Amino acid sequence: FSDTLFQLKFTAKQLEKLAKKAEKDSKTEQTKVKKVTKNMTQVTKALDKALASMDLQKVSAVMDKFETQVQNLDVHTSVMEDSMSSATTLTTPQDQVDDLIVQIAEESGLEVMDQLNQLPAGATSLGESSTRSQQEKEDQLSRR
Repeated sequence: FSDTLFQLKFTAKQLEKLAKKAEKDSKTEQTKVKKVTKNMTQVTKALDKALASMDLQKVSAVMDKFETQVQNLDVHTSVMEDSMSSATTLTTPQDQVDDLIVQIAEESGLEVMDQLNQLPAGATSLGESSTRSQQEKEDQLSRR
């Protein structure tokens, strides 16, 4: 039991570290996106000036710069989406988590199996069951 508890605590600490790293990466990417957006605003203003003067070389140069900025934005967006999806994806499948809960419950003499079997069809965890039962209670109260 103590080994399992140690493993759970260790896994929890790893997940906390990953969450902090993901949050840091998210803030970094948001800063980059803001910078690119600011640059695109400047390019748009420069394009307006170039169009006003109708200097084709300036218009061409500004449009090339704009295209570069759009490509950079696409790269930053895809990197941010990838880092966010990898950070928010749970690395342990739900069935393994449920199996571990049952194993610990059996070792501790708890009756978690009954609770797991009573889960509604769409629920994926015990927390959802309690949330749904709480919601059902609130719905019944609001009907009265």
